[in-house]
Amino acid sequence: MTLITETNDPTHAGIDRSAISGWVERYLLAWRTNNAADIADLFTEDAEYVEAPYTTRWIGRDAIVAGWRSRWDWQRGGWAFEWEIQSATDRTAVITGVGTYTQLGVFDNLWTITLDGTGHCTRFHMVNTERDS
Repeated sequence: MTLITETNDPTHAGIDRSAISGWVERYLLAWRTNNAADIADLFTEDAEYVEAPYTTRWIGRDAIVAGWRSRWDWQRGGWAFEWEIQSATDRTAVITGVGTYTQLGVFDNLWTITLDGTGHCTRFHMVNTERDS
């Protein structure tokens, strides 16, 4: 997959929005399957996954896979996720989304993701805010 596209300025590269969409779709597939290989395929070996306001901070692909898979019980209860790319510059994209979980409620998400040139995430930062009932 080609992630980085050249602009008129050869010293500045930007993320291809279709590559971002493809990454998010792969993320959602991994969230549905909870398959270790699907999750691992999203991230670089030394990736960082941070979730606020919670204390989630997983460093490295193996830690991300283990942490992600530990959430399977409440994921299986059913969920939906609507999302939109807000911006994409250099290798970083900002995505907003709304996650609705049968067991947990509704959450507004703000993702900042940094992708390498091969379409793998090096840094994933999510602000996850639960809506009042």
